[in-house]
Amino acid sequence: MKKFIAALALTVLSISSALAQALPPPAIAAKSWLLLDFTSNQVLASHEPTLRIEPASLSKIMTAYLTFSALKEKRLDLNQKVGVSVRAWKVDSSSSKMFIDPTMQVSINDLLHGLMIQSGNDAAVALAEAVAGTEDAFVNLMNKEAERMGMKSTRFGNAHGLPGADTYSTVQDLSLLAAHVIRDYPEFYKIDSIKSFTFNKISQQNRNRLLWLDPTVDGMKTGHTESAGYSLIASAKRQGGSTERRLISIVIGTTSDQMRTQESQKLLNWGFQNFDTVKLYSKGQAIETPQVWKGSSNSVKIGFANDIYVTVPKGVAEKMKPVLERKDPLVAPIAQHAKVGTLRMMVDGKPMAELPVLALDQVNQAGMFGRAWDSMRLWFK
Repeated sequence: MKKFIAALALTVLSISSALAQALPPPAIAAKSWLLLDFTSNQVLASHEPTLRIEPASLSKIMTAYLTFSALKEKRLDLNQKVGVSVRAWKVDSSSSKMFIDPTMQVSINDLLHGLMIQSGNDAAVALAEAVAGTEDAFVNLMNKEAERMGMKSTRFGNAHGLPGADTYSTVQDLSLLAAHVIRDYPEFYKIDSIKSFTFNKISQQNRNRLLWLDPTVDGMKTGHTESAGYSLIASAKRQGGSTERRLISIVIGTTSDQMRTQESQKLLNWGFQNFDTVKLYSKGQAIETPQVWKGSSNSVKIGFANDIYVTVPKGVAEKMKPVLERKDPLVAPIAQHAKVGTLRMMVDGKPMAELPVLALDQVNQAGMFGRAWDSMRLWFK
């Protein structure tokens, strides 16, 4: 089922993204960038999406994700206090820190705030050790999770993202990670929207300046090293007609904090102003009920296993027309969610999206007599 969902997303993405390119994106002063519609899972525009880049502190998003997973599975508790190792304390002193030391016992909740708001590299190591025992063991988990998510061009070498030959990613992969955090752990994602955090009498502001400039932005994370430049993954949620839309922008390798903020805002505004996200079909909605041969039932409802959204340039939605192609004749047995056809959404006679159509119910084979009777009927059909 997960493979089907991934295939569906790629099918819609590849075709309607081609249509989206008819709208030229704004000039973005960044090494690599991408804009994703979270609801439809479509890339609206990108530049060098598969270019290998340094994620810097964007690596901390994966550190947070694995911590959220441990919390959900009850392996950790937000109020649980953990010790601070010398390794966590002595992480690069010139880098961003939340300023913990081995004399302290620090709660997981405080460490998460130190990680995502203050971008503390010491917090990253402390969380890694809390989840997996050692940072090295945690890094193995990071890479296994990246593989599970389909982040094919990503490798993590540490929990914090400080530069190393074994730490790299792409904006395409980072968009997958960002979407997973928002979709899988919305209750913890809220931490990203907090503008400042005080720990041990030291207050630090969230480095995501869009939180002050755009009230629709609610996350996610900044990154910066001398070699990587200034980067930002930002997400904003705005009302678009009857549908609430969320966009995720990834901007990598700009020249300053101001520039990453400006270019991210530009990209988000372009996406909201020029596109609509439209719900085509609901999960389990039958678009047809075709005949089934040799089955325990004479028909089967066909449709989709999930809500289907597409993102299109403004003014295109009302022009879309569905064209269904079925794999007739449909002969039992038919497994639930087996592909039985393709629905093409056409605009001005051209395909905008192709959607795999599924059997919504299982249809078993009929008895011997029923199969024989339908075999004769098919012979003369």
